[in-house]
Amino acid sequence: MPLKTFTLSTLLLALSFGAAQAAPARIDLAANQQVIHTAKNSAAVALLPPGFTFAVPGKLTVVVSALNSPPLSVLAEDNRTRIGSDIDIARLLADSLGLDLNLVPASWEQWPLGIASGKYDVALFNIAVTRERKTRFDFATYRTDTLSFSVRSHSPVQTINKPADVAGLKVIVGSGTNQENILLTWDKQNRAQGLPAALPVYVTDDAAASLALQSGRVDAFFGPHSTAVYKAALTGTTRVVGNGPRTAWVAATTRKGNGLAAALSEAINGTIRSGEYARVLARWGESDEQVTQSQVNPPGMGDGPADALPDKSG
Repeated sequence: MPLKTFTLSTLLLALSFGAAQAAPARIDLAANQQVIHTAKNSAAVALLPPGFTFAVPGKLTVVVSALNSPPLSVLAEDNRTRIGSDIDIARLLADSLGLDLNLVPASWEQWPLGIASGKYDVALFNIAVTRERKTRFDFATYRTDTLSFSVRSHSPVQTINKPADVAGLKVIVGSGTNQENILLTWDKQNRAQGLPAALPVYVTDDAAASLALQSGRVDAFFGPHSTAVYKAALTGTTRVVGNGPRTAWVAATTRKGNGLAAALSEAINGTIRSGEYARVLARWGESDEQVTQSQVNPPGMGDGPADALPDKSG
């Protein structure tokens, strides 16, 4: 079953019939429909610029992925309500600022223009902080993220951890993503050494990506580690064979210079202190990606030696 068709009820059905016998035991999809709230954070509110105008008055408008990409985002059993770790974080941000949450599902291609134009206040799309993105957006970190390579379960590919491992492979990546940049950089290095070219493959949705991988039209999928591990455990049709070269900061993304990032960062830090942040990540199996403190516009991918995150290449 292509992942895009999964709602909460179909995920639970797969689990009950053993299709995901290795599914993450920490994730209880039914229980995770229960909303986690936090108290209004007066320190975060005080950091809002005087007269700040939200996209919708009285609400925090947060754009999230419209695709089903658990544990980040998935449809609940009513096939309308969106749940997931990014949705939980969005609610904590709204609560902290004393606002209602206005959640807007969209495609990856829509968030940059929507944030820049003021249509959305915040984007939560598993967005990695990069040097280039910091020229156009402001960031408040809320997770770390490792990118992972997945292959179909019976693939002859055993390991992808370095540039030579992708030589000659067709790899699905998202357009404009950090993983695309890594793949293209690795391919450039390979070509300089006379190795076969890697071919980036772009698809429109997760269902198409799953179909392409399972049919053998592509060799690998390169995306967020949390999603890759979840899919592999749930369906048993894919397996993770390696990670990208670096860990990245994942951040709530806002319009450049509008002053909202500092308030968001304090909102996150408030929930770290009060415990709701840890509860959210724990229930979605992301505890190993939690941060101890949110930062505004930290060194990111492409910042060179100043990058505060470790090199994870093998």
